[in-house]
Amino acid sequence: MKNIAKLILISALGGAISLGLYRGFFEKDNSKTYIEVPAKVSPTPISYTSPSIAPENFVQAAETSVHSVVHVKTKVRARVPVVSSPLDLFFGVPQGQGRERLQFGTGSGVIISENGYIVTNNHVIDAAEEIVVTLNSGEEYQAEIIGTDPTTDIALIQIMDEVNGLPYLNFSNSDNLRLGEWVLAVGNPFNLTSTVTAGIVSAKARSIGIIEEQAAIESFIQTDAVVNPGNSGGALVNTAGELVGINTAISSRSGTYEGYSFAVPSNLAEKVVADLKEYGTVQRAFLGVNIADITPRLASEYDLDVNSGIYIGGLTENGAAAAAGLKEGDVIVAIDDLDVRKGTELQAAIGSKRPGEAIKVSVLRDDARKDIQVVLRNVNGTTQKFKKEDLEFLTLLGGSFREITEEEGRKYRIANGVKILDVKNGILAEQDIPSGFIITQINQKAVRAVQDINIIGKSLPKEKPVIIFGILPNGREKYYAFKF
Repeated sequence: MKNIAKLILISALGGAISLGLYRGFFEKDNSKTYIEVPAKVSPTPISYTSPSIAPENFVQAAETSVHSVVHVKTKVRARVPVVSSPLDLFFGVPQGQGRERLQFGTGSGVIISENGYIVTNNHVIDAAEEIVVTLNSGEEYQAEIIGTDPTTDIALIQIMDEVNGLPYLNFSNSDNLRLGEWVLAVGNPFNLTSTVTAGIVSAKARSIGIIEEQAAIESFIQTDAVVNPGNSGGALVNTAGELVGINTAISSRSGTYEGYSFAVPSNLAEKVVADLKEYGTVQRAFLGVNIADITPRLASEYDLDVNSGIYIGGLTENGAAAAAGLKEGDVIVAIDDLDVRKGTELQAAIGSKRPGEAIKVSVLRDDARKDIQVVLRNVNGTTQKFKKEDLEFLTLLGGSFREITEEEGRKYRIANGVKILDVKNGILAEQDIPSGFIITQINQKAVRAVQDINIIGKSLPKEKPVIIFGILPNGREKYYAFKF
């Protein structure tokens, strides 16, 4: 867990991004949004679902949930800058220099199975060398990381000892939450274990720009339940004691609670946890569209007779939407009969699916509603699911890929190859390998399909260079050599 609070000013954003992932439009605001960073541990001791009205009390929900929320303590080895020259005072300590120091932090987690699986935030256990969880009963256990997903800030850990019969919470359907519904936040703020606070659902599908990852999913539940440092990874429950969210962030000028807190919806967290259990990595599905929220200005510009929905401004090459027949100018209004009025709601709906799953996308086209079946695809434009070990070399390369078409084969006079559609952070960017480059061989082994890259990558000797050979967009042959 990182002990540096991320201060992100919520600012006005315009435009839309590709692939059915969305960074929403915001009104300007002077408040700051913090990832709710776990509190530092001092080296010395510090002396029935969806009710529409408030219940008489919250005793049942509190008693149900408090025993299933744990205190997460971590040890992280960090490099502390050390001034060794007067120049360091002016220009800063050079990167990589300094003294290693063991730092401690705390957060919260939610037991989701009787054998000790625990869901928490990724930023709570990020880079942790050691994780200790303390139950409400006071029992302490070592825990290990099963998997993490920085794009949703969700992580799955498990108690290392063989345990059974632990109290746990069931995931509830967060789509059923209504504005104004009472919820409880359960966690360990400021090392005060087993703390319960109450509030209402203030907003849903809120994007606040705090997850700095490509393809990040932000569709938070906003509440006014009190959340402070140490609450990260704790439970947001309804009045039946069912898990509806994982508390993650606060909006504040001071770094402590000032009015609003944000939680990852349980539907999204549950899907991420299931993927991490089964595959060790998250199976991300993409719709393959460039989108924008319908606003009065956009509706007027495109002569649209609607006041909500998601406008499709373009389609991703080889994406699920294009293959299914969605068109530029369509307005998405529902996914599987669940209304979506803005991009963050679409983002959450697609984020809870896997590649290969079929969904019903309802769009408005030529003033008529049309339902279209879409089979979702992964970032490479296929329905294949990858395990963590299978993703290693593709992840290192850092890009999205697809097999060449027959037309491209004739154009470049090649029988096989995989085209780079997009270059992200990774080896491709470091080696200046451009998008549009067609990989035909890796270390003299033919590349015919995307999965061939991983298969060949597994057999690459670490002591020898990797040689990627292929065709540039202008038709010239070129090779790139590097070590990894």
